[in-house]
Amino acid sequence: MAEKIIGIDLGTSNSAASVIQGGKPVLIPAAEGTTAAGKAFPSIVAFSKDGELLVGEPARRQAVTNPDNTVREAKRKMGTDFLYKIQGKDYKPQQISAFILQKIKRDSEAFTGETINKAVITVPAYFDDNQRQATKDAGIIAGLEVVRIINEPTAASLAFGIDKSKEDMKILVFDFGGGTLDVTIMEMGGGVFEVMSTSGDTQLGGSDMDKAIIDYVVDDFRKKDGIDLANDSTAMTRIKEGAEKAKIELSTVMETEINLPFIAQDSSGSKNLEVKLTRAKLEDLVNPIVERCKSSIDKAIEDAKISQTDITRIVLVGGPTRMPIVRKFVGNALGKEPESGVDPMEAVAFGAAVQAGIIAGDVTSDIVLLDVTPLTLGIETLGGVREPIIERNTTIPTSKDKTFTTAADSQTAVTINVVQGERPMVSDNVSLGNFNLTDIPPAPRGVPQINVKFDIDANGILNVTAKDLGTGKDAKITIESSSKMSDADVEKMKEDAEKFAEEDKKKKESVDIKNEAESYIYSTEKLVNQDLKDKIPQEQGIKVTDAIKELKESLTQDSEQIKVKLDAVKSLVNEITTELYKNAAPPPGADGQTNQEQENSEQQSNDKQDSNESSKNEQKTESSSEEKTENS
Repeated sequence: MAEKIIGIDLGTSNSAASVIQGGKPVLIPAAEGTTAAGKAFPSIVAFSKDGELLVGEPARRQAVTNPDNTVREAKRKMGTDFLYKIQGKDYKPQQISAFILQKIKRDSEAFTGETINKAVITVPAYFDDNQRQATKDAGIIAGLEVVRIINEPTAASLAFGIDKSKEDMKILVFDFGGGTLDVTIMEMGGGVFEVMSTSGDTQLGGSDMDKAIIDYVVDDFRKKDGIDLANDSTAMTRIKEGAEKAKIELSTVMETEINLPFIAQDSSGSKNLEVKLTRAKLEDLVNPIVERCKSSIDKAIEDAKISQTDITRIVLVGGPTRMPIVRKFVGNALGKEPESGVDPMEAVAFGAAVQAGIIAGDVTSDIVLLDVTPLTLGIETLGGVREPIIERNTTIPTSKDKTFTTAADSQTAVTINVVQGERPMVSDNVSLGNFNLTDIPPAPRGVPQINVKFDIDANGILNVTAKDLGTGKDAKITIESSSKMSDADVEKMKEDAEKFAEEDKKKKESVDIKNEAESYIYSTEKLVNQDLKDKIPQEQGIKVTDAIKELKESLTQDSEQIKVKLDAVKSLVNEITTELYKNAAPPPGADGQTNQEQENSEQQSNDKQDSNESSKNEQKTESSSEEKTENS
């Protein structure tokens, strides 16, 4: 049987995972069940006061009381050198994401009953190389082989089954998540799924809507009660939670209330926060954010070199697209109603599972996925000018090269700075990293010929090689950007993640043995004091009572101590019950003997019965003898 590969939508606010079962994608539940937000895994990581790692729903539940040790929205920091400082330790965004992926891996194994080692992970189409590489690193740290990174819009289209359609079409995917916006236009025809263009904003999403609501609520409270809650981390965490809940509710109702008792205190006593929020007010607050999406739609259409009327179908993805204002905005912007039938919160995970199923052989598909690189890739040349090598919206995988020369006489080395972006000057783009090509033979400027080759794989991850054409010497160069982690760093973080997993396992075992002990104490006390009170010798009763007392005292100790005391109680109870049944039950074969004696007695008292009756009794006796033999 083929090894299971799961699909993972690693989201900003919430994550989801799916697996192919019976030829169809099925959502993988978290051990704690589905959240109010709709997805199983809130993208939240926390460390408790005693250093315990909490991920997903357990982390979300304690966020209000432990805001300083709780991390949200790590996806927005992926691909940067940002560090989370928690309890005296530094954590990279890759590590935080790895904890989430590790939780997904663990719960997926519980759901499928199989070991999960491989995954397809989705990323926003607009993610640059740093961000894609960081996502891949997070998967490796979590103990997952990332077999493919797939763009979220492409995944969503697979989920809607658009690949099954026989007609040629142009699809616009509007992917508006918790922290990112992607607008992608794809063309479907002849079994080929080709991305024509992609545009978006990696810093625009539902969390910006939450912030708008939060600002309004904080300002309203300041005006009413004269207290600024902005610097109170606990209060702000509660307000954020309330704002998100209100936003979700107002997708289906016209009015709701954010009600947070004891939010603050002054000389007059405790203060409660009570804010009525209507759908109209919400839409007024978030409208500027929704309008910011228009430029990405226009840019995607322009880059695809099509008109608005050429769009055949519109697919909405992401939690915020459940909001009536967003759905209406997209419909008006494109003059067409969006597709329905798949939950926007689940679509990306479903699509990732379909892609995983194709790779694993669980899904048969003739579809060929052709993604594009979202941003132009190039190098820095003299004067800080960006020289493009691979233009944005180029279909991947791809390989392109250009030949360059030296800028000074007798130059024996060149520094190649790899950049990503659309601006003509290097300083206005993102540097992915740089490397030196050395040992170039000294020559006048302009003479050496240095060929620089860019390779982008199917995951959208870039590799660069350089070759001195004069000597034939070539060097394969791996870009080490500011956020790209070395193999050693990845391995160390992988070990750290495994350590946390081992600690979690031990904690679970400790809880399990404690629960077992408490349950056994209850049942044994009932057995000794009620059920078998009059049947147990006093001496044995005292022994059991003392052993139970010791077991109770051990409940505050480590699991090994509890187990020793529990085993001692179990041993005593086994002795009692064994003795009890031994005394109550007749010896082996006794039932047969008794029956035989009874029958012989009956035979003697009824010696005047006719021969037929005697015959029956003989048969009975014979039968009893057989029974005796079997019992013996």
